[in-house]
Amino acid sequence: MRRVALALLAASTLTAPAAEAQTPRRRASMQRQLDQALRLIEAQRARLDAQAAELAELRRRVDSQAQSVARAEAAPLPQLAAAPPRAPAISAAQGAAPGTPGDPAGVLQPPLERVGQAPEDADQPIQLAVLDSQASVVTRKGQLTGELQVDYARADRSRAVFRGVELVEAVLVGVFDINESRQDVLTASAALRYGLTDRFELGVRAPFIHRADASIIAPIAGSTNNDQAATIDSSVKGTGIGDIELTARYQLLSGGNGRPYLIGNLQGVLPTGSNPFAIRRDDLGRPTRAATGAGFWGIAPSVTAILPSDPVVLFGTLGYTFNLPRDVDTRIPPVVITYVDPGDAISGSAGIGISLNQRTTVNFGYAHTWAFGTRTRTMLIEPTAAWPGERETISRDLQIGRFLFGVTYRVTDRASLNWSVEVGATEDATDLRTVLRVPVVLLTGG
Repeated sequence: MRRVALALLAASTLTAPAAEAQTPRRRASMQRQLDQALRLIEAQRARLDAQAAELAELRRRVDSQAQSVARAEAAPLPQLAAAPPRAPAISAAQGAAPGTPGDPAGVLQPPLERVGQAPEDADQPIQLAVLDSQASVVTRKGQLTGELQVDYARADRSRAVFRGVELVEAVLVGVFDINESRQDVLTASAALRYGLTDRFELGVRAPFIHRADASIIAPIAGSTNNDQAATIDSSVKGTGIGDIELTARYQLLSGGNGRPYLIGNLQGVLPTGSNPFAIRRDDLGRPTRAATGAGFWGIAPSVTAILPSDPVVLFGTLGYTFNLPRDVDTRIPPVVITYVDPGDAISGSAGIGISLNQRTTVNFGYAHTWAFGTRTRTMLIEPTAAWPGERETISRDLQIGRFLFGVTYRVTDRASLNWSVEVGATEDATDLRTVLRVPVVLLTGG
């Protein structure tokens, strides 16, 4: 045991100096590891600082863009009178007879309200092919717009006419006739509109008309001994200048920010076309050619409201037509027509325009006209005791309703193509009318 204790004491004496020799080396190694870790931490901190700076710059840019958008939203919209319209007024679609207010045709609409920045084409105004030039926002000062228009109208009428005696209910003795009438009217016209101020515009339109009227009264087959001889054909044609129209329009209210545009219109119709009461007639009083004019002076004031609400435009018109009476001297045996007072008319229309893209717009609407009866004074060529002098008659009122459809395509900043269709909705309305218009800005103004 004593030997073992001595051996252990000797071993411990030899190990202690060796451990003391290794301690400085371990400390140096740990110091190097610590320094390396500190350098890694510093590098990581530098990268975090750089990322924080980048995030701050991005936040600054986003805040700047948000402020720009907010300023754009808060800025007031420019007034239409000061903003040059980049497309001409549009035309359109109604009525074979000129001078009826509120009838459709085409219109330059006000710029729509938009938020943020839009492409260049998006700033173009919506155009409505189913409003006529009287129902548009006025042309700005110094701008001259020319317009070519071609339209075609067709009306068909067929009815049975009984000539005879009714003995008892549903027992008729006499002749049944079939009265067929057709009217085709092809019109080519040129118009000019000029802006005297940013709110006041004057215009003129001159039409050239080709008209074909067919009226046939034929007996039902077998109802007479000679059906062919009993048939009466009163078909005529006529070609020439129609009634010239003069217009004046004033913008009463400037729209925008949810408010409508309000425009006052005044149209005058000059009887420059061939007068139906002055046309040469045969011995039976039938005209030898069709008239191209109405033969009466007309004045038609109207008011139009246009409400833009991107991407649609709502519109409505209301007008009244005054037709001035006149004395005539027309012999239609067995009577002489001495005085004619065409009935006045109340008219209105309403609809919507929808923008499909920056260049194409479709329009839908309805227009209606209530035409009062015509007052006529006649007297017999050879007076009788029962009819010694003049007699006055009044025809029935007419209800003329039309469904409207139109398409507008903006070709350039100065020219557009406008096509509209009108379909009769009542018995008194024209069956079909279609209009093609090409408005072009000739002078842009100051």
